[in-house]
Amino acid sequence: MNGSKTIISIKEYGRIELRLNEILEQRGIKRYYLAKSTNTRFEVIDKWCKNNVEKLDLDVLARICYALDCTPSDIIKHIGNDK
Repeated sequence: MNGSKTIISIKEYGRIELRLNEILEQRGIKRYYLAKSTNTRFEVIDKWCKNNVEKLDLDVLARICYALDCTPSDIIKHIGNDK
């Protein structure tokens, strides 16, 4: 494995943060309304708002982006290390 990186700790590779709750607060939109308008269970939207998603469902992401007229990069942010 010449030249390949090995992941050792979160300090090296960073983390992914979901900003959905921040976007909803800025726009004055309730989680319940977003769930209804995207035909998504409230519990799913709640997890996205609480940054408690283990695996991204790209269909849910697409519906959220469509409903909020935004892009995935508005919702998903990579927090890198401080190197």
